[in-house]
Order: sequence, then C-alpha cells, then structure tokens
Amino acid sequence: MIAAHSIDQVFETARVEEVIGDFVQLKKAGSNFKGLSPFSDERTPSFMVSPVKQIWKDFSTGKGGNVVAFLMEHEHFTYPEAIKYLAKKYAIEIEETEQTDVQKEAANERESLYLVSEYANTYFQNILHKTDQGKSIGLSYFKERGFTQETIKTFDLGYSLNEWQAFTDEALKKGYQLEFLEKTGLTIVKEEKHFDRFKGRVMFPIKSMSGRVLGFGGRILINDKKAAKYLNSPESDIYYKSKVLYGIYSAKQSIAKEDNCYLVEGYTDVIQFYQTGIKNVVSSSGTALTSEQIRLINRLTKNITVLFDGDAAGMRASLRGIDLILEQGMNVKICTFPEGEDPDSFAKKNTLEELTDYLNENAKDFIQFKASVLYEDSKNDPIKKAETVRDIVNSISKIPDQIKKEIYVQECARIMDISEEVLFSTLAQIGKKELEEEGKKQKKERKTFDVIKPEAPVKKVDVQYLLERKIIELLLLYGDKTEDFEDLVLKESDSGELILEPVVHQARVFEKVYLDLQDDEMQFSNEQFKTLYYTIIDTLNQNQNFELKTFINTVDANTAQEITNILMEDERYTLADWHRMNIFPKEKMNTISQLVSETILSLRCFLIDQKVLEFQQKTLENKSEINTSVLEEVKDYSSLKMLLSRKLNRVL
Repeated sequence: MIAAHSIDQVFETARVEEVIGDFVQLKKAGSNFKGLSPFSDERTPSFMVSPVKQIWKDFSTGKGGNVVAFLMEHEHFTYPEAIKYLAKKYAIEIEETEQTDVQKEAANERESLYLVSEYANTYFQNILHKTDQGKSIGLSYFKERGFTQETIKTFDLGYSLNEWQAFTDEALKKGYQLEFLEKTGLTIVKEEKHFDRFKGRVMFPIKSMSGRVLGFGGRILINDKKAAKYLNSPESDIYYKSKVLYGIYSAKQSIAKEDNCYLVEGYTDVIQFYQTGIKNVVSSSGTALTSEQIRLINRLTKNITVLFDGDAAGMRASLRGIDLILEQGMNVKICTFPEGEDPDSFAKKNTLEELTDYLNENAKDFIQFKASVLYEDSKNDPIKKAETVRDIVNSISKIPDQIKKEIYVQECARIMDISEEVLFSTLAQIGKKELEEEGKKQKKERKTFDVIKPEAPVKKVDVQYLLERKIIELLLLYGDKTEDFEDLVLKESDSGELILEPVVHQARVFEKVYLDLQDDEMQFSNEQFKTLYYTIIDTLNQNQNFELKTFINTVDANTAQEITNILMEDERYTLADWHRMNIFPKEKMNTISQLVSETILSLRCFLIDQKVLEFQQKTLENKSEINTSVLEEVKDYSSLKMLLSRKLNRVL
C-alpha cells in the first residue's frame, strides 16, 4: 500500500497537461489545450485538457477525469501503478508497505502478465551484465554493433541463456505462475514439459508509450537455418503487434518536440539512430505498418519520414504503407539509403551532422519518391506508365484534404508529363467508384432491415436537472470566493401587496447557496447531485482554502467523472476553432454573484411552477371541493413568481 502523504505529494506535483502531453500532441486553445482523442479514431480534435482545473475530457467517448484517471484509462494502470508512474516521472520517493499474500492474489490476470514481463526484463538484463555467458556472447554482440553501455541501459537490452529452461525455472522459483509465463509467450509449454521461447537470443524489450514492458523481440546469434533470425513474443492480452511501435517510449517527447517521426524497420535501426543523436525514431518491429501504429504517431505529430534501405524489392513492398499514412491525413516523406546500406549501418558510419544533412537533402515527398521508383520500370512501356500514373493518383485519392489533393495532382502532372485534366478525371473516377462500392455495401447491410421507423419523440428538457447541475458547477468553481450579494427580502407594502426589497450583504458563495436553498426548503431531485452537493458544502465548510484539483483527487471515480463532465461542458465549444473563421462568441460578462443569484432565482421560479401545477392538479381532481385557501396559495405563488421574473428580467 502506498502511504497517503506520498499520494498527496504526487497529486500536488503532477501536471495533467505535462503527463498527457507525453501521449497526445496538445495545442493551445485559449486557457486550455486540445488534441486528437487517444481513445477513438478521429481527424478533428475532441480532446480537451484544462491546466487550471487539472482535468481532461474526451468529448468523442465521454471519458474524463484527473491525471490518474487518464493513465488508468489509456495505459490500463491500476490506481497504485498510476501513482508510481507519476512518482517516477517527477522523481518523487514514495513510501509503501509490503503487500500481503491476499493482496497479491487479488491482482487480476492482466496485471499478472505485466508483472511477469517486468520480471523477465530485469532477468534478461542481469544475465547480460552479470553472467559469463551474457558478457561473452550477448554484451559482445551489442558492442560489435557499436552500442555504448549507456545505450544498452537506455533500451534495457538483455540476453537469454542458451539453455532450455533457465529463465522458466528461475521465474517459477521466484513464485511466478507457469500459466502467466505461457500466456506472455516467454515459456512454451508442451504437455508436462516447458522450455524458454527465447533460448540463446539477445533481447529487445518492447514497451508501451508509458514504458510498460508488453513483449520481447529476440535475435539469435548462431547460424541455424531452422530457427528464425528474429523472434517476437506472441500476441497476448497486453501485447498486440499491430498497436505497438518499438522505441515509442524513448521517442515520444522528441517526436512532439521535432514535430516529425522517422519510421524504420528494425530494432537496431532505432537504437543506432538514437545513439547517433536522432531520437524521434520508431520501428514497426518487422511487421507490416498498420493503421493503429500510424494513429499512435498521429497523436504526437502530423509528419512521418519513412526510411528505407537500398533494397528496391523491399521498397515496393512497403509502398502500400504510405497510402495508410495518407489516409490518416498525415504528411509523409520517404528517404532511401545508398545501395547496401540501411539506417543502422549508415548511422553508425556518420556523425549526427552528416546524418541530419543526408536526411534533409534526400527526404522526398511521397509523390516524387513513388514516381521515381515506379517510373524506372515503366518509362519505356506506355501500358506500365499508365498503371504507374493510376497507382500514384490512387494514393492521392486517399488524402482527405482537398487543397493538398490538388497540389499533388499538379506535381504528378509535372513529374509524369501528363495533363492535369486527365489526372483530375481519373481522381474523380476513383472517388465515384469508392462511393458506389460504399453504397452497395451499405445497401447490402440494410436490405433485409428496411423498416420505416416512426420519428423519435422530442426529448423534453429537464430544467431542474440543468439548474442543479449549474449549482454544482458554481460551487466547484467559486464556492470559496467572497462576493457581494443583493438579496431580495419579501415584504408587504402599505397597500398589502407583496414586494421584494433588495438588501446587499457579503458572503462566501457556498454559504449563500446553502442558506438560500435551506430557507426555501429546496431539495435536489438528482441523487448524485444531492450527494455531491453535501460533500462540496461539507468540504468548503471545513477547509478555508478549497482547491478544486485536491477535491477531485479525493472523491471516487464515478464522482470525479461527473465533476469533469460538469466543468468541461463549456469547453466543448472551443474545439470548433470559431475564431479562425472570424466568429467571435460573446464572452460571459456576468459577475459571480450575478450567476449565483440568477441560478437560484431560476430554480425558485421553476419550483414555484411545479407547486402551482400541483395545486391545479388537486383542484381538477376535487372539483366539488374547491378549497379557497388553495386558490389563495396559488395566487400568492403566482405573485411571487411575477416578482422573481422581474428580477430576472424575464417576460412571463
């Protein structure tokens, strides 16, 4: 268990915009930050972070909360793991007590897989650095590749002994279950026997964006035609090859800072580039590039530079990945290395300045690259040239931005020496064909379900819900502030009429709200708001210095989610970027005291309406017994509402 004072220190130190900025590229939007949702596939931002309130809200999925809630949602951390991650990030020493056996057993299966993977990572590093076999074989290999001790440590490189079950036996001895060793793929189980998957290989741990070990890549160091040169962990509940990029943990901050990501093919390509000084580099780990991997980069930057070695066949096979990048609305460049060179070997032979200069001078726009690669095979063959042009136009059709499409069509016309009209015509044909295919698909899906549905009834606005929600918002934002309030005291004039006389007094917002609601015996109808209301009032009453950030961190997850929903609702409209279109929404000019008074008055008016309706219903039900006192009460309530409405400047 983590000590309470350690948790408090973490919450006081952690900044939500800094933590989320490690996972999502955030851009300033007024006093907030916005970015693409890390929980859904989107091209326009719906994700908002508030540094002032220290909360975040994803309007595409409805998720939100504080910094810990983000880590638990995005990285699937448990609460203690999220606290430990933040403590490590901010160099906070945390105090914790030893877990009991019962607590250890309570950890779910997913966490067990993480624990096994973390143990394996430590084990393989120890073998590399502290055993004769590890030093003489594994460490020697890495040093031959030119990796320094610091680089080896940065990437947690390791070695698995060339023995059938050395790792598995040690893990079992330490208390890790064979079930989870098998599920992570570290151990292969066949009937009564078990043995190490990565026997005799140097190890490359594959980490998530937050640094959790998800799986491993292992390279064999002996010539064995029956064994694969590289072997990856099989997919598990924590490791999905299509959703992971090797090196993303080390590269994420540099990618965001440089606003560009270099994409290579292998582990050593990433490591050698990083060691040379180019840190914004990741690898698809030998698998075909996927949409999920591209979206991972898209959260950090819109720019990708794909690096290929001099193998022409490999380049052609990888060209299809470029279309996937274009579909995500990203900018892509391609850079190739001289014949016989790859990113690893080229970076090893050159200084940072030389490597940077080469990349800047040789990185081509995708259309120039595609044309140069495909044109070589087709320049003397008209039919092949036509296929090449169509291939390039097909790539252009993937781009969502119309302006970019037109510019690329013009560039293609220049390079391929063909008229723009023909290219635009081809582009239109491709678009039409895609629309037709999509239409057929949708028609096929719904042909057996063509039922005319009656129009859904218009949902009635729940006025009381909205007003109660507003009161909660005002308490959270301004509850501890002291304001001048103009109260309305109900009096009877000399002529016997009811009048409201204004009286100004000073009070803290929460006191004003509490006393007004109590005086009128107004109760919250929404149970969650009711509980939250009394919790806020109690907290404000006991603490002279109320901090919203601290309060959110003390409530349960469901309450924190509701608080986030309430406080971030207004921020939804800043996502539209209206100012860029010369639309300027009117700023809220009301003072805090005005907002509080008007909200309470509005609630009073609503409740008076409800009371009048209640009396009217009683009168209708008992027509034969019309009570004079009831009619008098209706009259008094109506008069009171009239006075309140005048105060609110409303027409009845």
